[in-house]
Amino acid sequence: MKIKEVVDALEMFAPLPLQDGFDNAGLQIGLTDAEAAGALLCLDVPEAVVDEAISLGYNLIVSHHPLIFKGYKSITGKDYVERCIMKAIKHDIVIFSMHTNLDNAPQGVNYKIAEKIGLQNVQILEPKENALLKLVTFVPVKQAEQVRQALFNAGCGCIGNYDSCSYNLEGKGTFRAGEGTHPFCGKQGELHEEPEVRIETILPAFKKSAVVRALIAAHPYEEPAYDLYPLQNNWSQAGAGVVGELPTPEAEDDFLHRIKHTFEVGCVKHSRTNGRMIRKVALCGGAGAFLLPRAVASGADVFITGEVKYHDYFSYENSILVAEIGHYESEQYTKEIFYSIIREMFPSLSVSMTSVNTNPIKYL
Repeated sequence: MKIKEVVDALEMFAPLPLQDGFDNAGLQIGLTDAEAAGALLCLDVPEAVVDEAISLGYNLIVSHHPLIFKGYKSITGKDYVERCIMKAIKHDIVIFSMHTNLDNAPQGVNYKIAEKIGLQNVQILEPKENALLKLVTFVPVKQAEQVRQALFNAGCGCIGNYDSCSYNLEGKGTFRAGEGTHPFCGKQGELHEEPEVRIETILPAFKKSAVVRALIAAHPYEEPAYDLYPLQNNWSQAGAGVVGELPTPEAEDDFLHRIKHTFEVGCVKHSRTNGRMIRKVALCGGAGAFLLPRAVASGADVFITGEVKYHDYFSYENSILVAEIGHYESEQYTKEIFYSIIREMFPSLSVSMTSVNTNPIKYL
């Protein structure tokens, strides 16, 4: 298979429009028309990872953190990023990154962390805002089912754990076909009434183009009528952080020790314990301290993330247990998500998780 096919499968799982505005996820380096020789999976892309791909004979590196965040006016090898760029191009290696789009995706980074902890009833902590549209269209009664199905196949109609969601109301549509038209029903120059179904359904805004194409392809009318409305609803299926519950409550110290072991943390930094039992857990991989207010509002007993500012420990010490486990440690299992996607779609492709520990932080 071509590298493009692998990249497309990854993007299908975590579409690039889900990334935050500051991010630079997606294709970093290289051309995707080449045949895929193998994929190396990593959290970061230092030179040692590029060297590893070269030694394995792989021409695709999939990372969580993008190699390139800023623009470059020259590439001279003055830092590790520029050296990686030069080396990857020289050896025809494609570098593709899935960062905040994977953080925000359903079953993404934070769901993997929740899985490692053993959480149940997991939900998005901060759902995406202004990310949904409502589509309204009008279809002849006999063709309504085929159009509905085309819309669902294109990504419409998902609300929480429900799919194929729509509202349907029968009525009458009127139109007069002018010269040069080829009406599906009625005749040129005559006012025509047609029993129609008004179909309403919901879709992620980034799927607008694909949905409109699917609608036009499936709709019997030469000029189908449709409306798209922006919605204020939160999109509960995508967003930052998650919150869930432990099957059995755990004492604070027992829980913190389990987290330390599970994520192989050199040092768990945490706020003062007060003897509470831990049942509800909020978390966010990486630099997730911005979600602390959300975690408190959710009623969580503890908030786990990779990085926390000093003064946040003061601000929240009486409302929630704060546990800081390290940026790398919190996101290290992201490689498993990449692996499962690629292995399922392309079982014959050679795939390896990097043997390089790319954590730049060491513990004495």
